[in-house]
Parts: sequence; C-alpha cells; structure tokens
Amino acid sequence: MNDASPDTAALADIERIGEQLAAARAAIGQVFLGQDRVVDEVMATLLAGGHGLVIGVPGLGKTLLVETVATVFGLSTQRAQFTPDLMPADILGSEVLEEGEDGRRGFRFIEGPVFCQLLMADEINRASPRTQSALLQAMQERKVAVGGVNRPLPEPFHVLATQNPIEQEGAYPLPEAQLDRFLMEIRIDFPDLETERRILAATTGINAGKAPNAMSAADLMEAQAAVRAMPIGESVIEGILRLVRAARPGAPDSPLPAGSVAWGPGPRASQALSLAARARAMLEGRLSPSLDDVTALAPAVLRHRMALSYAAEIDAGLDMDQAVGRLTEVIA
Repeated sequence: MNDASPDTAALADIERIGEQLAAARAAIGQVFLGQDRVVDEVMATLLAGGHGLVIGVPGLGKTLLVETVATVFGLSTQRAQFTPDLMPADILGSEVLEEGEDGRRGFRFIEGPVFCQLLMADEINRASPRTQSALLQAMQERKVAVGGVNRPLPEPFHVLATQNPIEQEGAYPLPEAQLDRFLMEIRIDFPDLETERRILAATTGINAGKAPNAMSAADLMEAQAAVRAMPIGESVIEGILRLVRAARPGAPDSPLPAGSVAWGPGPRASQALSLAARARAMLEGRLSPSLDDVTALAPAVLRHRMALSYAAEIDAGLDMDQAVGRLTEVIA
C-alpha cells in the first residue's frame, strides 16, 4: 500500500521529470555548444506540445540542432528539403496502384516523411503555398487526408522548420495563418568568440561529439501532460492577457507609439504563452510559472504573430524585438 498523498506523489513525478529534462538539456549542450537560450526554447516548444520555426543564417547548426534533439528525446525523425517544385504528396505521401500475385489491382498508401515524431522541414519558405498548406493541416490536426482517408500521425508529432533570413530570392513568405501554427520563432545568432573556439575544436577533430539518448518518446509525452497539469497563478494569466492584448492594433494601453502595429496576435498567442511559461518553469525545476517566464519567452512567442507598420520601422526606428521588449512593460 502506498502511504504517500497525491500531492507527494505528484511532487515526486515532477522531480523525476525534472531530472530527465536536466539530463536531456545537458546532452544537447554537449553537441550544440554555447546556445543555451536556443536549446531552452526548443525544449520548451516540445514540452508545450508545439512546433518551432528556427531562423538563422547558414552554418549556425540548425540541422545539427534538430538531429540532436531527435536523438536525445528518442524520437523517430525525417528530413524534408523544401524546394519550389516540392508537391504536397512529397510530404504527406500518396497512393500507388499495384497488381497483386493474384492479378488483382489495388491502391497502396506510401507514407511521406510527415509520418514521424519529429519532422525537420528544411528551408520551409522555399516551398510553394500549396505545399505549405498541406503541411498546415498536419501541424494543426496531427493527421493528413489522402485519398479520402484520414490518417493519424505518430504521437508525439512535432515540426521543427528552418528558415534562412538572408536569401529571399525564390522564396515564398509563410502566410500569417501558418506562422501562427508555430508555437515559437526561435532565432539562432552568431556565437561569441569563446563559443566559436569550442565549436572549432569539437568539430574539426577525429572524433566529433554525438549526443547520448536521455529520454524516450513516452517520457516526453508524460512531461507534456505534466506541463498541462501545472497550476498557473491568476496574476500570470492576467499578465499574459494584458501583454497579448497590448500587442494588437489600436490597443489603448499599449506602450508603443500610436499606429505602430499593423496586425497583432490572436488568442492562440495567449495559449502559447501559457503553455510555454509552464514548460520553462518545469525546465528550471519550479512548480509553477511566473511573470519572468512570460517576459523571457514573449519575443519567441510574439515576434511572428505581429507586424510593425512602416512608420514604426522607419520613423520610430523600432525592430520587432525592441517592440516586444516595450510591450512587456505592461506586466513589469
């Protein structure tokens, strides 16, 4: 007979999950060096059950990051290189007509790369809108419809898409509806000098480092359930609502100059901030999120869900991260 109270058992589960996450974070850090913020945002995205858009110039390790995350979390993974001629069937799969040994003909479904637990959609903005829309259903509904049949995707299912911000020729900007499907936009910046020195030493020798497995897909799903079960204070909920509503055009309590916001975040941004803040709290071993978690993750959650006006960018000299920084003043 277990004499532990439910609260004690829940605390024990959270502590165990926290130890697993700490091991996973350390394992990723062994290979993806010196980018702690990026690693935390990717892990928070997975813990919240969402998808991530990873943006950075070539050579910063976007592909390495996704491959390492898949290894550490024990997820089946596929990579799809997005190009202008990529068709929806190349992502979702297709039915082919086959003839059996008995001479009968029938259709057989061949799964596309989306049938995995972690899909790397490389250079997603190079695919046509038609292909982007096909991926949209998979991201939102966790299933695809081919040949009139709904086919569920594996669990868990996550998309980590990459985008190159400096090569726009031949690219198709992602529509706002699809951008909103990404829980976070995760930006990878150039490493500092010491980090780049470590990268040079670690990757140009005989033995390149490889991350160990730290968790399983079942462990990740258990952690995701724990994130959703984590209590969140009323003050944090109110802070999230104030922040998101202040980021919309014409918001009366916005700290930004009038007319700065061309279009702003919808209710899905509030949902994303709530889940992401709880995920960050769990990563740091805390039992509930704080407004500091909301402030820390606001740029990654909001920057792709709003757009600044021409006047804000040119006349006021605001960029998106500066604008989000000012917006967080409403919850300071």
